[in-house]
Amino acid sequence: MIATRVRLRSFRSYGAVEAHLGPGITVVAGRNGAGKSNLLEAIYFACTGRSCRTGNERECVRFGESVARLEVDVTAADGTHRIAVGFEPGEAKRLTVDGAAVERLSDCAVRPLVSVFMPDRLELVTGTPALRRAHLDQVVAALWPSRAATRRAYSSVLAQRNALVSAIRAGRAGRASLPAWDSELARNGIALMADRAELVARLAPRFSEHAEQLGLEDTPQVAYRPRSRALDADALAAELAERVETDLQRGFTTHGPHRDELAFSRAGRDLRAYGSRGQQRLGLLALLLAEREALAEARGSVPLMLLDDPMSELDPTRRERLMEVLRRGGQSVVAATEADLVPGADAPDVVRLAVAEGAVLQEAGRKRLAG
Repeated sequence: MIATRVRLRSFRSYGAVEAHLGPGITVVAGRNGAGKSNLLEAIYFACTGRSCRTGNERECVRFGESVARLEVDVTAADGTHRIAVGFEPGEAKRLTVDGAAVERLSDCAVRPLVSVFMPDRLELVTGTPALRRAHLDQVVAALWPSRAATRRAYSSVLAQRNALVSAIRAGRAGRASLPAWDSELARNGIALMADRAELVARLAPRFSEHAEQLGLEDTPQVAYRPRSRALDADALAAELAERVETDLQRGFTTHGPHRDELAFSRAGRDLRAYGSRGQQRLGLLALLLAEREALAEARGSVPLMLLDDPMSELDPTRRERLMEVLRRGGQSVVAATEADLVPGADAPDVVRLAVAEGAVLQEAGRKRLAG
């Protein structure tokens, strides 16, 4: 699946823009603040129906405008398709595929899978465990779409158990129904833990390989660290029962896979606490590359990779190694302050775009595509 063209209207710094993407590597060049990140975010938004940079989508609508629209044309085995997203702050998004309304783009068979690297996403390594759990579950859903329901079911039961714990604590309910909720939470929790463990088992060797190639030395590793040691639902339910008094004191469920961790390390030390910012960036890049390979293997289609300024903290050797990985197959859009920072950017099969003053220009002949 290849994204061939993206159109955006009233999105971030752009009024009306159309950009053509190459089937392999597209390089987007422009000074800081010119709109490179906005263009990559727009591609992601058009493919997924959500932003990769903010939870407040009001920020995505161009200043002075009230409605934004994004379109992406996709070439698949059965032909060309158009995915469109229209949104107005405070209103429901309008999602369509080939003109027909859809409820979620995640259910769309012609939607490209997308992986994105942006400096803002460094929080995936440095931020709270909740961010890493959410990311793990998103990748599980992308790898095995039928398993997305497991996370939703667990979250629903957890919310209901927390409500019951709060009610018991306040004296509005008794404990009689707690064992039933423990059993249901444990049943979904064991399935969720198994999905996460299987995913990380697939990612771990790929992560180590990519991290070392990019320059993250001293045995870089990624590991799944579940809060529970239970091997089946009965054992997890027993653990929940043992912690009821603690739960009642604190007013919520304190144990279970909603407390799991995804840990990054090198030389046996936590990368979040002991890694430099550059090392943390390499860890994030290695994770995304590992996920890309796992998704390509499982789904038969290499995800579109969007990389915003990945070269800034890589030396020339590591830049070349990163591009070698990207050139192995699949579609990538790489943004940099200068195209020369991207090895191979002058190759004849590379599409080059320049971003400046709310416009996108095709480098070949400097043809102005939009403004």
